Amino acid sequence: MGTMITSNCALPIAGVPLLRLMQLASGALPIGAFAYSQGLEQAIELSWVNDEASAAAWILGLLSHGLGKLDLPILGRLYAAFALDDRRAAHRWSDFLFASRGSRELQAEERHLGGALARVLDGLGVIGARDWRAEPHVTHATMFALAAFRWDIPLPATAFGYAFAWTEAQVGAATRLCPLGQQAAQRILSRAWPNIDHTVAGALVLPDDEIGAAAPAQAIASALHETLYSRLCRS
Repeated sequence: MGTMITSNCALPIAGVPLLRLMQLASGALPIGAFAYSQGLEQAIELSWVNDEASAAAWILGLLSHGLGKLDLPILGRLYAAFALDDRRAAHRWSDFLFASRGSRELQAEERHLGGALARVLDGLGVIGARDWRAEPHVTHATMFALAAFRWDIPLPATAFGYAFAWTEAQVGAATRLCPLGQQAAQRILSRAWPNIDHTVAGALVLPDDEIGAAAPAQAIASALHETLYSRLCRS
């Protein structure tokens, strides 16, 4: 299923590509990412997460063992597929990532974020985005990779931006739900940066046959969240 991706994680980025990456990773991007917690709301309801330490353990654990073993390696494959104009590979990896989500809510989140980003990119004139708008297994990573390639953002920077956007969204959800103070949230983010650096470096050289992640607590929390009586988030 493709080849191993190798890249220089120190590859510089500046000017318009850097600004485009900031646009892609921004919480202000109109795709509704703020509405999702990926099971974190239910974890808080169950008191699995209830303070700064447990929030950091949850978020950084999923970052290393979830994103680092699944989302980020696939992001690299998707980027390569778009660079080669290999539509079959792009669809295969998008399907793989979608099928790897452990609950109906997590799959619905992928479909919503991916479809919403496809519409935004189509509106910005990104070539190929329109073809993904009606795809049932479109994912956020798929559209992130497409935009990054079209906007000449290097792959390592793309992976850093994707990991940052995910981490910031999770910390934001924890801040609203736990709740955490703003200083605690910033401490978690600060702890995440070396974790992201290490995670991205490993993810971009992960062989195909090692791609995959198991996060049973997240899957259980997400499944239970479907029937949570009172909730702020959609997952």
